[in-house]
Amino acid sequence: MTRRSDSVTIRDVARHAGVSVATVSRYINQTTPVSLEVAERIQQIMLDMNFQPHAAARHLATKRTNTIGLILHNMHTDFFAPLLSGIQAEASEAQYNLLVATYKSPKLNNSQPPIGPHNTDGMLVFADSLSEEHLTTLCQDQFPLVLIHRTPPVNINIPFVTVENKAATRNIIDHLIEVHNRRSILFMHGPREQEDSQWREQGYRESLTAHGIAFNPNMLIDGEFNGEVAYRNLKDLIAEGKHQFDAIFTGDDDAALGVLTALDESGIQVPRDVSVVGFDDSRLSAFLNPALTTVRAPTQEVGRRATSLLLQLIKNQPVKPETLLPTEIIIRRSCGCQ
Repeated sequence: MTRRSDSVTIRDVARHAGVSVATVSRYINQTTPVSLEVAERIQQIMLDMNFQPHAAARHLATKRTNTIGLILHNMHTDFFAPLLSGIQAEASEAQYNLLVATYKSPKLNNSQPPIGPHNTDGMLVFADSLSEEHLTTLCQDQFPLVLIHRTPPVNINIPFVTVENKAATRNIIDHLIEVHNRRSILFMHGPREQEDSQWREQGYRESLTAHGIAFNPNMLIDGEFNGEVAYRNLKDLIAEGKHQFDAIFTGDDDAALGVLTALDESGIQVPRDVSVVGFDDSRLSAFLNPALTTVRAPTQEVGRRATSLLLQLIKNQPVKPETLLPTEIIIRRSCGCQ
């Protein structure tokens, strides 16, 4: 039975032909000659397995672009400025260009991302910008990838760089409970599919459990890491008047902007009536009124580390599969500390 060509990789051809992947690549791209015997064997295996070389892979093998790609789902918040700065700095030092595209894998069709093997030598993928199917295909094509703020799908070996989310969130919730005696703490979700938000919720739940506070699903509301969404959803919650709260973990600092505005418009004083804390320590956090207690994440360093790993992959160098960078709590006035 002939195998489907889209399930066969160059590694499969090399294994069945008893040669290296590099030899198959040289034959396909005609970069250097191989012996007639080997060429005939590779050609026959390719026919038997119905293998059709990916056009982008051929281009990649024959021509470097000296460009790396970054794909993310949006750039609407201050979070991305230090991330881009770190990536650009590392790329420039290595004399690589940076190509950035916003994209999120659609669920109902197979449209291709705007950047990839056809125009870059490797790619950084932020959070859930690409589906598991896209990641799997790129890995099968041996295209260099590094994930940012996301772990790879099961059984796929892609290095990733992220920050410590769970312990930091637990520590900041501990602070609200132990120092400020807050017991009814709202938790604002980021996008449900994003791992950062999932880890932060685990830290929140662990802190509640450790202090004997029952978890209440009604204390979870959507913030989407977005100031406008956080503002709108908190205003609705306040208008309903169903849930009492004395603190809010806003999910991230961008959502905290919306939260502080919603509370102010509703006549709720921070931190006298409600403590507010964020995550990331964006450049505006120290200048809000009141200044925002938050978790400082090394976002610029995430960009640098991820880019460094990608450049190593492009050069066929071994890389560390997992990079977890530490975070720290930054105490300011919004939690109740002076």
